[in-house]
Amino acid sequence: MIQEPHESLRDTDPDVGLFTVLREDGSADPQTDPKIAPEVLVSAYRHMRRLRALDARMILLQRQGRVGFYGACTGQEAVPIATGLVLEEDDWVFPALREQSVMLVRGFPLKEFVAQVFGNAGDVQKGRQMPSHQSGKAVHQVSWSSCIGPQIPQAVGAAMAMKTRKARSVAVGFTGDGATSQPDFHAALNFAAVFQAPAIVVCQNNHWSISVPTAKQTASRTIAVKGRAYGVPSVRVDGNDVLAIYKVLADATARARSGGGPTFVEALTYRIGAHSTSDDPTRYRSDAEVEAWKKKDPVDRLARHLRLLGLVDDASEARLDGELASEIGDAIKVVEAMPAPERTSLFDDVYAELPWHLRAQRAELEALPPAPSHG
Repeated sequence: MIQEPHESLRDTDPDVGLFTVLREDGSADPQTDPKIAPEVLVSAYRHMRRLRALDARMILLQRQGRVGFYGACTGQEAVPIATGLVLEEDDWVFPALREQSVMLVRGFPLKEFVAQVFGNAGDVQKGRQMPSHQSGKAVHQVSWSSCIGPQIPQAVGAAMAMKTRKARSVAVGFTGDGATSQPDFHAALNFAAVFQAPAIVVCQNNHWSISVPTAKQTASRTIAVKGRAYGVPSVRVDGNDVLAIYKVLADATARARSGGGPTFVEALTYRIGAHSTSDDPTRYRSDAEVEAWKKKDPVDRLARHLRLLGLVDDASEARLDGELASEIGDAIKVVEAMPAPERTSLFDDVYAELPWHLRAQRAELEALPPAPSHG
């Protein structure tokens, strides 16, 4: 049975209790309210709404056969958006499946983000990764592997490099609940604790590893307790409460920057939609479960809070709807018209200096006529 997100609020142990700020009516608990600046809250809301709208459009394109695959973030927008707002320019991000939007918050162009899904000439990865595997050196976000887990030791390793160079930067590595059953997770947390790496490891516990429930992944009372077992300060937070996530991540990054070492965060959230466009979640979970979590939607919760503060109203919501529809529609129109990557680009980024045999192969390919068009 899936635990309700507010069930353990009475427990003050952060490894099993749940840190939260927003109440059901949209007000903030004065005892936990981080007093985030109004402009940051409004920015968070716009980014969350944009991500929700973008996901809906991209799923539609996949169903129409215009892109091959997509993995949406619906229901889990609070964690990546808060992360992007907390991080500084020189910090690095090692994402798992639903953190690509951190890039958008940090200034990665929407057109290039969308182009990665199409895998065409606008994609900075030159069409080499499967869709929804965005990355960008310009915003310090690393490409991730669909074999969930390897990015955690990579993040800790990058954090150790930062520490060795006496940089102020931190590394954030993401994982899902299922990856905490993998050896990479345990090796990384142990190493981070022993060597006090300036790393923040965030587990988005959305209760499902595709079709496997968390209860079949672990017998631990919570996932957060696993961090404490390795000597890593750990906190369990309401992952659908953007104010709570912002506060926890701000504290964790401040600790790391000051030499306080790593933090492990379990963000309790829920994947409202399918694991990806290749998944049918009705085969393994109930509609009632999904409907219960829709009532805790992170976008709706922040909207209620902003309305209480007088920062949004019906008119501003209507304007935002129009702005987002136009922005996303324009990006898709431009990107979809782009050609495929140059075929000789497959020789790029392999060696610093291309060896003779690959130069010969490239020349042979360049001499061939272009492939027939299927347009």
